[in-house]
Amino acid sequence: MTKLKVDGNEIEVPDHYTLLQACEEAGAEIPRFCFHERLSIAGNCRMCLIEVKGGPPKPVASCAMGVRDLRPGPEGQLPEMFTNTPMVKKAREGVMEFLLINHPLDCPICDQGGECDLQDQAMAYGVDSSRYRENKRAVEDKYIGPLVKTIMTRCIHCTRCVRFTTEVAGISELGLVGRGEDAEITTFLEQAMTSELQGNVIDLCPVGALTSRPYAFQARPWELTKTESIDVMDAVGSAIRVDTRGREVLRILPRVNEAVNEEWISDKTRFVWDGLRTQRLDKPYVRRDGRLQPASWQEAFAAIKAKVDQTAPERIGAVAGDLAAVEEMYALKQLMAGLGATSLDCRQDGVMLDPAAGRDSYLFNTTIAGIEDADALLIVGANPRFEAAVLNARIRKRWRLGGFPIGVIGENANLRYDYTYLGAGTDTLSDVAKASQGFFDALKNAARPMIIVGSGALTGENGAGILSAAAALAREIGAFADGWNGFNVLHTAASRVGGLDVGFTPGEGGKTFAEMASGGVDVLFNLGADEVDIAAGPFVVYVGTHGDRGAHRADVILPGAAYTEKDGTFVNLEGRAQVASRAAFPPGDAREDWAIVRALSAVLGRTLPFDSLAALQRELYQAHPWMRSDRVEPAGHDGILALADRAGTLGAAHLGSKLGDFYLTNPIARASKVMAECSRLAAGEKLQAAE
Repeated sequence: MTKLKVDGNEIEVPDHYTLLQACEEAGAEIPRFCFHERLSIAGNCRMCLIEVKGGPPKPVASCAMGVRDLRPGPEGQLPEMFTNTPMVKKAREGVMEFLLINHPLDCPICDQGGECDLQDQAMAYGVDSSRYRENKRAVEDKYIGPLVKTIMTRCIHCTRCVRFTTEVAGISELGLVGRGEDAEITTFLEQAMTSELQGNVIDLCPVGALTSRPYAFQARPWELTKTESIDVMDAVGSAIRVDTRGREVLRILPRVNEAVNEEWISDKTRFVWDGLRTQRLDKPYVRRDGRLQPASWQEAFAAIKAKVDQTAPERIGAVAGDLAAVEEMYALKQLMAGLGATSLDCRQDGVMLDPAAGRDSYLFNTTIAGIEDADALLIVGANPRFEAAVLNARIRKRWRLGGFPIGVIGENANLRYDYTYLGAGTDTLSDVAKASQGFFDALKNAARPMIIVGSGALTGENGAGILSAAAALAREIGAFADGWNGFNVLHTAASRVGGLDVGFTPGEGGKTFAEMASGGVDVLFNLGADEVDIAAGPFVVYVGTHGDRGAHRADVILPGAAYTEKDGTFVNLEGRAQVASRAAFPPGDAREDWAIVRALSAVLGRTLPFDSLAALQRELYQAHPWMRSDRVEPAGHDGILALADRAGTLGAAHLGSKLGDFYLTNPIARASKVMAECSRLAAGEKLQAAE
């Protein structure tokens, strides 16, 4: 720690702080454009000038000078800085004047208007007139893809976007070419950016040079209602803000959550919002004469009751999709129990995870923030770049610090960081040491090693065996220590951990979803499972939001609410329960899913003991207390050790990710025109790479 003075106030700060951070620790406000806490220091904009006592007779860029660079006074006085002297004020006015020389000042038509750092700082630190009368320079706009709109004449060359794509996203797609007045930010040959995190440059840009192309000219920020919520496009549970106008979602932005997503979100999270308004189910439907026809809620419920009344309990089943909140799964489980049915499953992809094995057997036990404490990593059957893009950025962040060997078993893909490729199949997992003795030694000698097992590797006949083999390997390398659990399962579905937590899995004598979908039941309640095929035969009751695969197969459709249209609890892959808040209302006659289940239970004569969301949540939290708070409850590792004891010989299989198209993984994304365009571009890139 270092002691110093800022504007006469004595403070103590860590010696790795910059002067800018030290000044802010003392409560001083320091303007900046190029400096960002999560990016390397560039020192481009010079807006953060301050005065250092005893230094040169000129202002100092506070972002580019460290606290340890300061010297005490001649008699040992503390180093002293000033942030509001006449010298500092004049220097900042000069910098702002230079920044505005070529800026077009087209605020009335700029989407950044009202949220622009340049606007705010010009008002606070600039002057009310300009001495320049020369013509402003103009820069041709660049095409960098369907997500980010460019008006590069506004660019002030802070290079935040360049540093983000290189350091955080892991691909040097943006760069600065030219010098002086000819300097421009551009992509190589003006091609579309390929990073799945590229939308974050919109938030980083301090002016209107990089804005959201789908959001262009949609609304002004003061028109929007802002609601804090949770993302469900993957299992990370990123903190987001949903901006709405009326009943329509117009924008999704990240919120800062250091423990989960820091301040980044994936492009699918950010741009999927246009899928919330297209192909929506807004009224019940009943299949009559082979065709789905509109019906009232009473008619739909009557059709369900007629079928359920003539069906034995063992021939009734339920499945929960990837976007279901915990509340509706809990309510549906209660209804199934009332009907005497035990066939229910939240694992529509067939992943071989069983809550009976212990909560630690299916969690990301290290936690997302804990990745930064690890010192070796083995990835088995996963592609975290697409399955959990924000989590992958955290892995890259740890890799950039050095001393972090990474090995991969499965798909030999570009993960945006270097790794040792060990092999593709179960034979490699059975003997990691044989595949690479050097990496195995590094893994075994690490103080805090990690293993990440992809959920795609845990499907099929070998799924349970692969989970046990990974658990045995974790035990062998010493992945369990005081305060450390290095065994992790990487989920891809937002609802999966919550479903396993509440026991939405087959009970005694119950059938798995694969057995139900192939004709094992006569009535199947489908809670938004759209990524699978259901064979002809069962009477399917679909509760969902979009006219996707699940609705096409349904005999009765009950329109539900999307994740932005309801309050609901989602448990992320590390076991952190978070509450998503309603930002808009469902269209037409659609209702919240838990309310549909509650109303249906009354019609079926099995009325559930709650009539409000608050009552449902009280019962849920009483049964599962860890869902009451936004924190990770350590699960221990006894279940993992028990799995390791069951490890045996594995059948031959390829351990690859089964995510499919990153941009089209759920019904909301498949209804989005923006995601369709991204998918088309990604397919073209894969084709070019193959050629």
